[in-house]
Amino acid sequence: MRLARPLENLIDQLLKLPGIGPKTAQRLALYILKLPEMEARQLAQAIVDCRQKVFPCSRCGYLTDFDPCLICSDESRDKSLICIGEESSDVIAIERTGFRGQYFVLNKDFNLMEDKGLEDLNLKPLEDRLATGEIKEVVLALNPDMDGEVMSRFLATVAGSFGVKVTRLAHGLPVGGDIEFADEITLRRALEGRKEL
Repeated sequence: MRLARPLENLIDQLLKLPGIGPKTAQRLALYILKLPEMEARQLAQAIVDCRQKVFPCSRCGYLTDFDPCLICSDESRDKSLICIGEESSDVIAIERTGFRGQYFVLNKDFNLMEDKGLEDLNLKPLEDRLATGEIKEVVLALNPDMDGEVMSRFLATVAGSFGVKVTRLAHGLPVGGDIEFADEITLRRALEGRKEL
């Protein structure tokens, strides 16, 4: 069945979003069409505003609309502790835990297995912060995949060269998970990271 071209275009654009399949894109497009015109314009304007006004903080790389960001500007945060994540979404997740240190966000899609990523990383702001001697610990919060492993080792070397303690998030079994369904790497990490009760 043929759809109106503007509707097809909207569906095609929505399909480009992560996690959005054809049915969801169609459902969202039809929902947007039912919105009052003012709400549809507000949605469109919010997208445009984000593209025009949100940028990475020059100090940590977290997405912000002013520089430095609120996290970097917060004097109550522990400046001796910095958490390195891949994306701003990692910061959002870690912030929910009550973490009170600071951050450095790589903001890069790296695929180290295909030799993409390391040369594009802008680590100078991180190195400048490490060079002050104020940072005592770097927490690596990278995804537990091959690229994350390689990047963790690389960043551990960089941070270690400044005499900084380097730690990483614990890896292991998720709460509510069944041991029998866990893969070998996850089980190995869970065993290596075991703690006394």
